[in-house]
Amino acid sequence: MNETRRDIPRAGASKLPRILVVEDEADLALLLSYNLEAEGYSAETVERGDEAELRLVESPPDLVILDWMLPGVSGLEICRRLRAREATRTLPVIMLTARGEESERVRGLSVGADDYVVKPFSVPELMARVRALLRRSRPERIADRLTAGDIDLDRETRRVRRGARDLHLGPTEFRLLEYLLERRGRVFSRAQLLDGVWGQSVEIDERTVDVHIGRLRKALSRGRERDPIRTVRGAGYSFDETYGKI
Repeated sequence: MNETRRDIPRAGASKLPRILVVEDEADLALLLSYNLEAEGYSAETVERGDEAELRLVESPPDLVILDWMLPGVSGLEICRRLRAREATRTLPVIMLTARGEESERVRGLSVGADDYVVKPFSVPELMARVRALLRRSRPERIADRLTAGDIDLDRETRRVRRGARDLHLGPTEFRLLEYLLERRGRVFSRAQLLDGVWGQSVEIDERTVDVHIGRLRKALSRGRERDPIRTVRGAGYSFDETYGKI
């Protein structure tokens, strides 16, 4: 049974695009992490291929920077498995490798990598490739505004409107709505929402999610207004992907 723990929201947690760096060279992993965070991303580093597999299943990031040669499971095999799973089929992957031959580049791209960077490489160029991939694959992750039907969320002013009225959301409800809007249609368990909205370093009871979902629903919907938050019995919550389309 979970204990009651402090509810300490992580400021801006859901706004930052998450990048997973899978690299067993510690110095390079640190360099990439530093530069990604300087660019405004949330970066996590993993040294082994098998550890990366676990993280990718538990909580898929917005983009993966993946070394070819890794202990445990190779980057090539990880990329192949990502493309075989529905949840990660379109996840952007940049492959890093010391193999510069054309045949090796073709091999890396043939298993599903979106881009291929040969070591040693220019860090500014890699950051530009990251930005370009995110713009193409997840434009909502770098947009200032998120909209669905008559719901409009402005990240810069931290305001949310539904039609002509302002919605008065607490900071946690704002991040929760932001997180769900970014990934509309996807069903998240309570544990996944805790991880994505509150952050891994914060330990709180999963029932806290239900409380904040309830507050968000109350703020979003009045009278006969349609509730855009779906409860999926036995699974979790999602923002209805059909909202605003019918």
